[in-house]
Amino acid sequence: MMTLSIEPAHRSGEVLNLIRAAVENEIAKLELALKLARRRLTPFERKYGVSSEYFIAEMAAEDLEDGDDGYVSWAGEYKLMLRLREKLDRLGELGYDDSDLLYSD
Repeated sequence: MMTLSIEPAHRSGEVLNLIRAAVENEIAKLELALKLARRRLTPFERKYGVSSEYFIAEMAAEDLEDGDDGYVSWAGEYKLMLRLREKLDRLGELGYDDSDLLYSD
């Protein structure tokens, strides 16, 4: 877990609250983007009857009726989804060291 500390302690509670709010806002945006990315993957998975994970691991453009265009579109959406998940995971690991705030200000 990553821990975020704010120094100096004077007024750090206000700054920490702003940072928490910003992180929570970013998490909400990323969750929405992830939901939309999953929604865009569904037509590909239904059309070809395989998961996106299988597609990336086992298939090539020649396996798709849409050829290169279809492959690039599907792979791009899948890779975007992975990046979004990674960002969400990292932000979810964030902790806040606010123990000093009990004794400051």
